[in-house]
Amino acid sequence: MENKTQKGDFRSKFKRYFWRLFAFGILCIVLMFVFINIGWIGYLPPIDELQNPRNKYATEIYSSDLQLLGRFFLSRQNRVGVHYIEISKNVVNALVATEDVRFYNHSGIDGRSITRAVVLTGILHRKNSGGGSTITQQLAKQLYSPQAENFIERALQKPIEWVISVKLERLYTKDEIMTMYLNQFDFLNNAVGIKSAAQIYFSKSPANLKIEEAATLIGMCKNPSYFNPVRYNERTRNRRNVVLNQMRRADFITRQQFDSLKAIPLTLKYQKVDHKLGLAAYFREYLRMILTAKEPDRSDYASWQQGKYEEDQKAWDTNPLYGFCNKNNKPDGTPYNIYTDGLKIYTTIDSRMQHYAEDAVDQHMQLLQKTFFKEKKNRSYAPFARNMKQEDIDATMTRSMKQSDRYLKMKAAGNSESEIQSSFNQRIEMQVYSYDGLIDTILSPKDSIRYHKYFLRCGFMSMNPHNGEVKAYIGGPDFSQFQYDMVNVGRRQVGSTVKPYLYTLAMEEGMWPCDKATWQPITLMDGTGKPWSPKTTTKNKKIGDIVSLRWGLSNSDNWISAYLMSLFSPEAMVKLMRSFGIRGQIDPVVSLCLGPCEVSVGEMVDAYTAFPNKGIRVDPVYVTRIEDANGNVIGKFAPQMHEIFSETTSYKMIYMMRAVVDGGTGSRIRRNYSLYMPMGGKTGTTQNNSDGWFMGYTPSLVSGVWVGGEDRSIHFDNIAEGQGATMALPIWALYMKKVLADKELGYSSTEQFDVPSSFNANSGCEVNAFE
Repeated sequence: MENKTQKGDFRSKFKRYFWRLFAFGILCIVLMFVFINIGWIGYLPPIDELQNPRNKYATEIYSSDLQLLGRFFLSRQNRVGVHYIEISKNVVNALVATEDVRFYNHSGIDGRSITRAVVLTGILHRKNSGGGSTITQQLAKQLYSPQAENFIERALQKPIEWVISVKLERLYTKDEIMTMYLNQFDFLNNAVGIKSAAQIYFSKSPANLKIEEAATLIGMCKNPSYFNPVRYNERTRNRRNVVLNQMRRADFITRQQFDSLKAIPLTLKYQKVDHKLGLAAYFREYLRMILTAKEPDRSDYASWQQGKYEEDQKAWDTNPLYGFCNKNNKPDGTPYNIYTDGLKIYTTIDSRMQHYAEDAVDQHMQLLQKTFFKEKKNRSYAPFARNMKQEDIDATMTRSMKQSDRYLKMKAAGNSESEIQSSFNQRIEMQVYSYDGLIDTILSPKDSIRYHKYFLRCGFMSMNPHNGEVKAYIGGPDFSQFQYDMVNVGRRQVGSTVKPYLYTLAMEEGMWPCDKATWQPITLMDGTGKPWSPKTTTKNKKIGDIVSLRWGLSNSDNWISAYLMSLFSPEAMVKLMRSFGIRGQIDPVVSLCLGPCEVSVGEMVDAYTAFPNKGIRVDPVYVTRIEDANGNVIGKFAPQMHEIFSETTSYKMIYMMRAVVDGGTGSRIRRNYSLYMPMGGKTGTTQNNSDGWFMGYTPSLVSGVWVGGEDRSIHFDNIAEGQGATMALPIWALYMKKVLADKELGYSSTEQFDVPSSFNANSGCEVNAFE
């Protein structure tokens, strides 16, 4: 009897302590959630942050025909938001079926899923039994939970995520939560968010994803590194089929659809995202530099960069695009950030014309490069010119070595000069550039520098002369290897393409294309009193022949240019060139008439807009408008016009510059490329063939091309291959053939210059000009 009593007391005490302990546990859990809710435990975002989560969205750059050119984003933050209606129903169904089948029936926490996860996964250790987190909980984790260091830390994060999930469910609709999750998830390979993922893996918008494509992306949500379709195709395909089966079980697809879709191979249209790749890479980088430019501070410039400082200061004061992000603030007072604020930049670049320009550059530069390699083959001085002294070659190579990343890093690490030299002379495995792709080889870093100097560089820009819109922009042969921009950053001597400025000065002073001059040697005195006698390459004339100014320009004759310079001062020409928009150093010397000054391609194209635009130069326009992440226009950009010379002078110049193409130095435009539209142009070749230029314009398009070596000492040794008509003109011609062939662009080979029918270019002369 006593034993029974003792057992009864034990049971009674056990039950009492058990329920007390149970109640205490429940109280602790309740208090924990209360403390989490009031912010005493863990981090609970304030209500305004929950209502407006801090997402970092990439800035998108669009062409004028609304094609995506690229994005500006931080590492692993290539995220672009989309709305629910922009997401295929296949994606939504796949996500619900796989991750949270009762998504539309719970309030952020699914008790049945938690119980299943605890019993089957936690106790019975069944790995494929599924997790307990809802889509809302996963969103809370993405938004507010940092990377956990261990299991305990992750377990402590769970209750906080539950509280946040409940709050999110109260603030947002199910569709909004679904959209936020899909916009937030990192699908690897710089594909952050469903829009980036759809574009990078399948080259389409999320609205157009097929069932099997949607299942592939949703399958990655379990573990994107493990189910990476680029690296593990078969593994990811199996995971995709698991998602498809879940969709079948949830009645989103039929058994027949499942059987059919699971047999389909996993096929990607993968587009690697890299700012060095894709269309208009040079333009995008130039745009990034301009948008993020800071107000110039003289202390940031070297003593010899006074001109650059003044140029940047003027741009800051007068160009609304220059430093846009630092001159304009968001509603909260902070500057715009192109990497995180999700801006949309609408540019003037036409994606079709940009394609045509890049195709033309690639086609011609490959052929030209083969010719250059052939000329330099087995030459000890290659790729430099044959008249280059060995000590000058050594100096050039040393300078390039000291400008390299390898040298700067070793210098910063404290390596001695001898150690650095030894490193640069040590042969190692590396990849070097070729137009057919990277080549695996063994070279010393010094030899690789010399090898890459073999590759000729180029610059090309095309713009509308009436509204300033830049339609195509190429700063070099391949941005992935040669990042230096030869459109707006680099400057080179312009040679004879400067002569139209001199002739414009003459026409503006009352001369006419039919005015005569004697073809003969001429000597001018420079500012120091030294004689200067230019040479001529003209061979079909006799000294003493009488020629017209039109003939002089069309044949790019140096003697006639020097004759005109003798009539006007170098200072007058410098002043006119400034009005043409030339911003760099221009020395007022008599030889200026032959183009020794260094000018960028962008400046030259800008300057030439005045000829078809009746003497009015228009500044280049790269962007039409910028919108914030909510679609509000925060910047509009209009062309800026500058009247340089009279309409009559423009008619005279068009008349003369048409002759350059119709029968002068640019005649191979007609002869070799069968381009017969009305156009004006000018070739240019600098001393020793270091630079080849061609500037050409039609009534509605002005385009300019420069081709040359990285250094002025790298060039063709013969004039036949090194002149502008051979190096640069073909790019212009190939581009225009493609542009004119595309009727959707609206450019016509029959469009005429807007010159009055009453205008007579010979009216200023007693007799007709010599042709």
